[in-house]
Amino acid sequence: MEQYNVTGMSCAACQARVEKAVSKVDGVTSCAVSLLTNSMGVEGTASPDAIIKAVEKAGYGASLKGQAQTQKADETYSNPDIPRLRKRLIWSVCFLLLLMYITMGHNMANWSVPAFLEHNHIGLAIVQMLLALVVMIINRDFFTKGLKSVLHGAPNMDTLVALGSAVSFGWSLYVLFDLTVSVRNGASNASLMDTYHQKLWFESAAMIPALITVGKLLEAVSKGRTTNAVRSLIRLAPQQAVIIRNGEETEVDVSQVQPGDLFVVRPGTRIPVDGIVEVGGSAVDESALTGESIPVDKAKGDPVSAATMNCSGYLRCRATRVGEDTTLAQIIRLVSDAAATKAPIARIADRVSAVFVPAVMGIAVLVVIGWLLASKDIAFALTRAISVLVISCPCALGLATPVAIMVGNGVGARNGILFKTSEALEETGKIVVMAVDKTGTLTEGQPTVTDVLPAKDVTKEELLRKAASIEALSEHPLAKAVIGYAKGTGIETLPITDFENHPGNGLSGILNGKTIRAGNDSFISKAAAMDVSELRKAGKTPLFLEENGRLLGVIAVADVLKRDSAEAVASLEKMGIEIAMITGDNETTARAMASEAGVSRVIAGVLPDGKASAVRSLQNEGKVAMVGDGINDAPALTRADIGIAIGAGADVAIDSADVVLVHSNLKDAAAAVRLSRRTITNIHQNLFWAFFYNLICIPMAAGLFPWQITPMIGAAAMSLSSFTVCMNALRLNRVKIHDGRKDHPIRRPKQKINEKPTQEATIRVSGMMCTHCEMTVQKALESLPFISSAQADWKTGEVKVTFGDQPDENAIKKAVEDEDYEYIGMM
Repeated sequence: MEQYNVTGMSCAACQARVEKAVSKVDGVTSCAVSLLTNSMGVEGTASPDAIIKAVEKAGYGASLKGQAQTQKADETYSNPDIPRLRKRLIWSVCFLLLLMYITMGHNMANWSVPAFLEHNHIGLAIVQMLLALVVMIINRDFFTKGLKSVLHGAPNMDTLVALGSAVSFGWSLYVLFDLTVSVRNGASNASLMDTYHQKLWFESAAMIPALITVGKLLEAVSKGRTTNAVRSLIRLAPQQAVIIRNGEETEVDVSQVQPGDLFVVRPGTRIPVDGIVEVGGSAVDESALTGESIPVDKAKGDPVSAATMNCSGYLRCRATRVGEDTTLAQIIRLVSDAAATKAPIARIADRVSAVFVPAVMGIAVLVVIGWLLASKDIAFALTRAISVLVISCPCALGLATPVAIMVGNGVGARNGILFKTSEALEETGKIVVMAVDKTGTLTEGQPTVTDVLPAKDVTKEELLRKAASIEALSEHPLAKAVIGYAKGTGIETLPITDFENHPGNGLSGILNGKTIRAGNDSFISKAAAMDVSELRKAGKTPLFLEENGRLLGVIAVADVLKRDSAEAVASLEKMGIEIAMITGDNETTARAMASEAGVSRVIAGVLPDGKASAVRSLQNEGKVAMVGDGINDAPALTRADIGIAIGAGADVAIDSADVVLVHSNLKDAAAAVRLSRRTITNIHQNLFWAFFYNLICIPMAAGLFPWQITPMIGAAAMSLSSFTVCMNALRLNRVKIHDGRKDHPIRRPKQKINEKPTQEATIRVSGMMCTHCEMTVQKALESLPFISSAQADWKTGEVKVTFGDQPDENAIKKAVEDEDYEYIGMM
């Protein structure tokens, strides 16, 4: 996705105009414009020059992000308009106060004015005109942008403001000339006073742009706050690094650090780039990236990430990833890309925004005509029309979704939960089934010693020492578990001679002149002397040890459940989400682990290539999320409605996932669902307010209710509407995404019922040469409406399919051949 900065947008109508213009460019497959960050994400083969030209032709400006060398890293998420709007507002208020002194202070409260203006209605009107003109010139952006948008055939919010102010000024100018004609014709002072007080609207002409500027400033400030989380991440990146070159420490700009460089991090400073600790030890605060408040101990060989804080000791590290490749940079890029995409729920507002401004202008014309036909004078009709123009607010519609999405993404980023698109943030809260990989997701992913059971007359220490001594010479994962456990208890190993590895069975060697054998029950002659059935039922692997034919005991090894997995499962089920554990383990081991985790649904004996089919079958029940490691589970992550990569560590940019969890913690999957639901609720609130405001205020301004809304009140209401939407979105910052006390289940969709029984068959396909071919064929076949699932095997050239309806062999043949494979037949 290419990202662009867009200038000149002021409301949702502008956003819709830019999207429409860019979408028409040849080669553009998708375009999403963010009014919040004034940015645009474009996918496709179109050149940047063509895209920029299309934006400029639509009346706006565009530039490819990163072109300007002097552009600061956080400029995208800052609002440069704030100082300009503040200055504009100050000058507007100064002249507006002078104007209000005359219109309200002198005319209503009889405050004094210079003698030459006393009872000089024409003179007072000219002063009002000049002051109003100054305020309008100060806020000329409304008029220039409004006129420009009309000339391009896309009127926007600036057009409404400019029209309201200009009509007020034009009418007042007409009244001023009418006053001069009345003086020439000898009109009485009372008549002049009545016209002066009742028909001059110069204060409205000035008040409208001034009040809208207040709203623009408030909106800019509140929009800036919605991106604080991302800006704070960007500003965490150190600008300097201390590297070791030629044996000396040298301070350089962080951009000069190269992979392989040695860099030094002293206590109290931030780590400049990603690296591996080579010397020293310390506690590192990683809360900026992971949200974890407790510092993590680092020693030789441990990874460290850019922008994290070294709390205590001295560290010397080897740089592994620098610049745009660091974990921090990838997190920022993911959040930025998410901001540049559009959530499906935003399409409602987009459709309305595209016709909103022209519709409001049409309503204003109808209001004038209607009141004139109702025998009201032109002044009354124009007042109602101007009120309609200035009270209407397309900005609230345009901001309702993106501000909530941006704040939600920021909250997620602070807690190590990264949504790669706005659609992912919206859809995550709608899942009804979560498929969970066992190894590394529910479990630690590494074998651990769970039981040490010495035989009679054998001590636990003796069993461990002899087991660790023989296992120390093996590279098997189970051997490493035994060695690690022994080291943790302070047991030292003894020298082994004549070591021999027996693949699939165990190990043997000589210790102190005696033969030591370690392995499974088929390898150990006396294994039957100990009953290990309960260990096997619990999903544990028993390792037997004997010495000169005498059984020493059993050590049980298992992949243990993560500490928070059971709590996470319970939390997800409380939200109405069914958990299905998918694993390649046998049924007994899988059931034992599932029982411990609180998972009732188990799909066991599934190879990695078969996980996608398992996910597809679950999708008959509704939206499915797949939680896996993002590498081995890539096909299933892609197949699922929402792919959630867990345990990604520093590798946060996993292509196959929609959501990336920086922690290896299933609780964050529950937090992601919780955050998604709260964000969508917030968007619904914003959209309700935006639609309700316009549906109520426009008829009220038109005079259809007893209450009268003046143009000034309308301008004030419009200026606050967008601010209200932004402030409501900021409430998401207070959401405690790991607090499940307010969780409640969502309404599950009705399950699909197959009226006809399913059938199974095998299809022969020629030309498949790898797992990618398998996925291509499976996807092609599963796109057919009568095929429920397909499982391809490129080695045998067979595809096992399940039919939910009567199969059409011609359609199957065409689907296979369209992907350039040869259809052999069906068995």
